[in-house]
Amino acid sequence: MSDAVRERALAETRPEATPTSVEPLGRGNRKRTEAVRFDAADPVVVQYSSTPEATRTEAALLTAVGERTSVPVPRPLGGGVVDDTGWTVTPLAEGRDLHEAFVELGPGERREITRAFGRYLAEVHEAFQFSGCGRLAVAGRAKANTEAEAARGRDSSLTIRDPADAAEWLRRFGERHAERLPAEFDDLRDALGDVLREPTGTDAAPRLFPWDFRPGNALVADGAVTAVLDWETPLSAPPGLSVAKAEHLLVDWYVPAAGTGPLRRAFRDGYESVARLPPVGRAYRAAAVVSAAVDGEGAVTNPRYPPVDRDAAVAFHRHALRRALGETGG
Repeated sequence: MSDAVRERALAETRPEATPTSVEPLGRGNRKRTEAVRFDAADPVVVQYSSTPEATRTEAALLTAVGERTSVPVPRPLGGGVVDDTGWTVTPLAEGRDLHEAFVELGPGERREITRAFGRYLAEVHEAFQFSGCGRLAVAGRAKANTEAEAARGRDSSLTIRDPADAAEWLRRFGERHAERLPAEFDDLRDALGDVLREPTGTDAAPRLFPWDFRPGNALVADGAVTAVLDWETPLSAPPGLSVAKAEHLLVDWYVPAAGTGPLRRAFRDGYESVARLPPVGRAYRAAAVVSAAVDGEGAVTNPRYPPVDRDAAVAFHRHALRRALGETGG
């Protein structure tokens, strides 16, 4: 990535400050992220993408989430395009990676953080409703006074690109991720396909689906969440899918089955402190589990912290999928 992009980004957002360090951060799947510190100014995060529309959409969403909810997100300070590279600058949020910290917290702190995630998800669902399912995009920038204002989403409305019916979208979503499953899951494919075609039994309006809403994308300090990060490539989906996936990544991912009950209740209590919990049937749970089992490169994901090895990960995902399908065993 050209230094010219960083120089332009900092010139617009920290024009009087002199950078003292640039640290690459491993955040985001499709973008480059750096923490930049200065001699006499607050540090920032600069994100770059070869798809400028993606950075603009995420910036617009961060702005809207910050304005409409209590979810702690870093609001964009500016953004633009240099040499076909989109950039966005946000304040650097402080805190420890919750993925590492979660299992070290006391039981009460874990419950409170899990309850907070449930509340955050419900707030997001209440704040963002759509007429169809699909990938979000930003429409319109004619009213922007400056390029930075446009990047912050001041002129923007979030719309659905190629909106789809909820049942059809859910089936395609689940099948797309199922295609990435390795051979160890072959005996479950037919049952998974059948469940993904089941009627979902709800006509709830599609809501924002923060598909990577998990401890690995959050920071914590003093037992509280300080930031929820990485809202890239946002989707609109049935709310039951968001609930199923967030619960899976928060509760089942880190804690042995015998200890999940209190966390599951905390997550649902947090959600219901804001809104009624949507129905979460087998199709939603199966799609949620299968979408978390394999990453975009086709590798099996590793639950727990420290992460388990591949064989244990396969056993974990098989057990979770069989539970979602209504079966038993591993």
